[in-house]
Amino acid sequence: MTAAEIALHGDDIIRFDRIVKRFGGAQALAGASLAVRRGTVHGLVGQNGAGKSTLIKILAGLHTPDEGHVEIESRAYNRLTPLLCEELGIHFIHQDRLLVPTFTVGEALFLGAEMRIAGTPFLNRRAMQRRSEEILSNYFKIRLPKDALIGELSTAERQIVQITRALLNKPKVLIFDEPTAALVRREAETLFALIRRLRDEGVTIIYISHYLNEIAELCDHVTVLRNGLDVACLPITQTSAKAIANLMIERDITEMFPKSQREAGAEILRVDALSAPNRYDNVTFTLRRGEVLGITGLLGSGAKDLIRTLFGLEHAASGQIAIDGSPAQLSNPVEAVDRQVALVPEDRRSHGVGLDLSLSENITLPSLSRYNRFGFLKRNRERSDVDDLVRRLQIKTSGRDALVHTLSGGNQQKVAIAKWLNRQSEIYLLDEPTVGVDIGSKVEIYTLIGELAARGAGVVVVSSDLSELIGITDRILVFFRGQIVRELVSSNTTTDEVLAASTGASEGLPHVG
Repeated sequence: MTAAEIALHGDDIIRFDRIVKRFGGAQALAGASLAVRRGTVHGLVGQNGAGKSTLIKILAGLHTPDEGHVEIESRAYNRLTPLLCEELGIHFIHQDRLLVPTFTVGEALFLGAEMRIAGTPFLNRRAMQRRSEEILSNYFKIRLPKDALIGELSTAERQIVQITRALLNKPKVLIFDEPTAALVRREAETLFALIRRLRDEGVTIIYISHYLNEIAELCDHVTVLRNGLDVACLPITQTSAKAIANLMIERDITEMFPKSQREAGAEILRVDALSAPNRYDNVTFTLRRGEVLGITGLLGSGAKDLIRTLFGLEHAASGQIAIDGSPAQLSNPVEAVDRQVALVPEDRRSHGVGLDLSLSENITLPSLSRYNRFGFLKRNRERSDVDDLVRRLQIKTSGRDALVHTLSGGNQQKVAIAKWLNRQSEIYLLDEPTVGVDIGSKVEIYTLIGELAARGAGVVVVSSDLSELIGITDRILVFFRGQIVRELVSSNTTTDEVLAASTGASEGLPHVG
């Protein structure tokens, strides 16, 4: 069913009609149409670069279409502004949680919409606090300290503040942009329950996600964008996650998790009785060359603290780490890099790449000594190495001098890996390597992980996506309250078994092996 056909059968609150948008010589949207029915959850999917962000920024008033128009409640708009959007009842829950970190919860909630004492310019702080407490209690069953700073809150709590800000304005439409990218499963399920409740109360939801199982579980309809066009708009009851994926990449995904043919070799990493108070306790495991080892656990389980310790960002109180059979102190990242350890962090935009540096600068930065001769860079060698990695990793870019912030999320992630490939690292610590990455780029990253292992590297993948973890790893270590409670062979386990262990539901915990 096309967007136009849906319009004939329902009450559309928003319609995009043949939107075209160009940026210089690049065409981001090539005549995309989308109809969103009132009081429904409408999924919007597509690979990075398909046009999702551009379409939503046009709705937000951040871009103006070159052709076409937007209709909101049957009224056509050639140009929108952020203020007009809010007046029309359209609010956005952004992936990057656009909140001022030094504001208190109370200040953030009412920024720009402060209540005042009638007839005076003075703020009515009691009324604002009372209203925010009502919504937090009614929708979330929690109470956030009004004086807590936004920067002190967890990811889930910051998202709650952002949603509450929108609810204070009694929205007609809420747009969620990758809302579960940094949430654990339990937090995501709480969010899903909220979205269903809002829909039942008449709020229209546009839900953007790379997690197709979420789209299938949550949405009423889904629109698929590809190359700036809407290629399908379907009721969820008439499609599946696999069919959506095939539409997104215009080919059949016969193997979502490609595994290279390889055999585990010699031990490259040994962690023995590693402990850090209030983070993890008595952690022991090994990693072999040619092996992909998965690690998972709920937020606060200790898994991420362990990875930070292995890269020298945090320190253990006791225990030992050995690399290639010799003790490794790893007291800081420099020592970790010298021992050929690489970290690709979860938040690539803040910690994995330099957004305002070129692709070439990002890739060669950790290996500058290789290109230095008497204080001058060997430009020809640098260019050759960068071009080789761009080809090998199939990084989609206009050239080696392109700034990394112009690349899609999947290509930024490839750059974060490429810099360590250029450094010729041997142990790769990949923290949520496909968060916020489209399905096509995910398969490419999975293939790259297999290639790293096939050439003899040891790879550790930390992921909350259990299907991904089972699909690409050889073994899985499950953390629960700071300890490894299960070690599972990936080919002989299920997502239910991994989830049960990570939540403490497995019978007979703790149990390793």
